[in-house]
Amino acid sequence: MTRVSEDQYQLSMRCLIDERAGLRRRIRQIEQRLAVACGQKHGRVRGYADPGERWQKQRHLSKLLARLAAVEQQIEQGHPSIVVGGRRLAGTRHRLAEAGLTEMLWRDRWEAARLFLTADGESGAPHGNYTITVDPVDGTLTLVLPEPLRYLANAARGRYRLACTVTFHHRRPEWLDRVSANRAVRYDIVHTPARDRWYLDASWSTSTPFVPTLEEIRASGAKLLAVDLNADHLAAIVLDAHGNPVGKPHTIPLELTGPNTTRDGRLRAAITRLITLARDNGCAAIVVENLGFADARATGRETMGRGRRGRAFRRTVAQIPTARFRERLRSMAYHQDLTVIAVDPAYTSIWGGTYWKSPLQQQTKTTVTRHHGASVAIGRRGLGHRIRRRPGVTAPDQRIGPRRATGQAVSLPRPRGTTSPPRTAGTPHQGGKTRPRRSDQLVLFPDLEDRSRGHQAPTGQVYGNSANTGQLS
Repeated sequence: MTRVSEDQYQLSMRCLIDERAGLRRRIRQIEQRLAVACGQKHGRVRGYADPGERWQKQRHLSKLLARLAAVEQQIEQGHPSIVVGGRRLAGTRHRLAEAGLTEMLWRDRWEAARLFLTADGESGAPHGNYTITVDPVDGTLTLVLPEPLRYLANAARGRYRLACTVTFHHRRPEWLDRVSANRAVRYDIVHTPARDRWYLDASWSTSTPFVPTLEEIRASGAKLLAVDLNADHLAAIVLDAHGNPVGKPHTIPLELTGPNTTRDGRLRAAITRLITLARDNGCAAIVVENLGFADARATGRETMGRGRRGRAFRRTVAQIPTARFRERLRSMAYHQDLTVIAVDPAYTSIWGGTYWKSPLQQQTKTTVTRHHGASVAIGRRGLGHRIRRRPGVTAPDQRIGPRRATGQAVSLPRPRGTTSPPRTAGTPHQGGKTRPRRSDQLVLFPDLEDRSRGHQAPTGQVYGNSANTGQLS
């Protein structure tokens, strides 16, 4: 109980520190815009549109300053606000009619949320836990009773044996390996008032894995699965060690609506499909963007736009579960021996749509969007390759799509004031260029001898072949 209380206290203090940082960012942004006159711009800071909006921002600034002072006082005193059982459930007590609960139902949920029946395991103890013990043979559960309740014991050494048995279905082989070796296992007894059932949760810590470095992953020559996270879907594609797309692009729907548990379940289902796709294609890692909208969400309208477009953009950002997706993917990929690589998200959508959307559409019959091109850009950045393609490569077909081979990534600029000599059909190409220049076109030399001489009529008018006269010769 002491350790759990300390963990809750430290978590609350970290939340207060994060809230203070967010309030300071919002206050600083508003003060910068208030320092500029209405309708004007000073550097990159634009003032508010009209005096009415400026006055509303001044009122909002005073509220933020009051909240900041209260948070700083709590941090200085070291007294965070902690509600055992949850602040949301405690507030539901004052609006039972809206929540559709009676006082008795709310009381049952409140008591279940505040219930604390937990026992950390000990390595070397019988079946990994001396306080709460589960026999792996028959599933019997026994508890060690405290001293005032020892008279209720129905087993040896002051223990109480429950009449029901316990069965684990999820990851049962791992649990059996631990309890058979007397390794530590933690048990939590939880009551669900909605179903009126009791559950036993088993958990244990795993050994620290060996995470390969990025250079080792690149040197292994293994494939990677690149993923572009969007508000309503995941765009994924498999890349080889050279950064080339392999197979067709994949689209995984991501519908995050409904209650919190429903959204979390759908997110886990989408991540499960990603991991299955990576395992089926023999990928060693999953590459994602290191997205984070913490600063933008804290400042809100001050940095994320205004009006209809600003509201649409803020709504889209609010629907992207960046932090939750990253944490869920990291924890679930760990159990499948997959590494997660987070890369810089700068310009991946722009360059991916510009350089990789058309080549992907040429090699597959499925519909390719700019998000699939962004996934290619993300994967190539994770491999250390440049995102932009070399000009002149990746033709649709070597037989019907002839193109000029390139010897370098970009074209080298030619010094000004110089020209290339005229080249005929027999002149060999010097190389070192990525595309033909206008001066490299074939030059047709005029015939030095008029072979039609002697076949013309001796009399009559003869027209010249000059293209710029059109007069009689």
